[in-house]
Amino acid sequence: MENQKQIEAIKKQYEAKQITELDELKALDRKAKRPATITAYVIGVVATLLLGVGMCLAMKVIGDFMILGIVVGVVGIAFISTNHMIYNKILEGGKKKYGKQIIDKSNQLLNK
Repeated sequence: MENQKQIEAIKKQYEAKQITELDELKALDRKAKRPATITAYVIGVVATLLLGVGMCLAMKVIGDFMILGIVVGVVGIAFISTNHMIYNKILEGGKKKYGKQIIDKSNQLLNK
């Protein structure tokens, strides 16, 4: 019995997967959200690095550039503060672009 489950699990890995309408709906949803998510991560990483470099400069860990460190740190803080608003704006564009298709596909699946 246990061997049969293992055999079926291995066999399932090599069978061609049938793409369902639910899979298509999930793909559309990911397609709508992906640009906003990628942008948010990139801005977040860059902003955090700017803030960190600014702190290091301001505390004279990297050199004697306190004023430059404060400026760089404030720029990092500004990016961190606006990241969520930028994410929402880009997500709104994705929702406008794919919203009708997602709603149509959802209604189609719900009415089955």
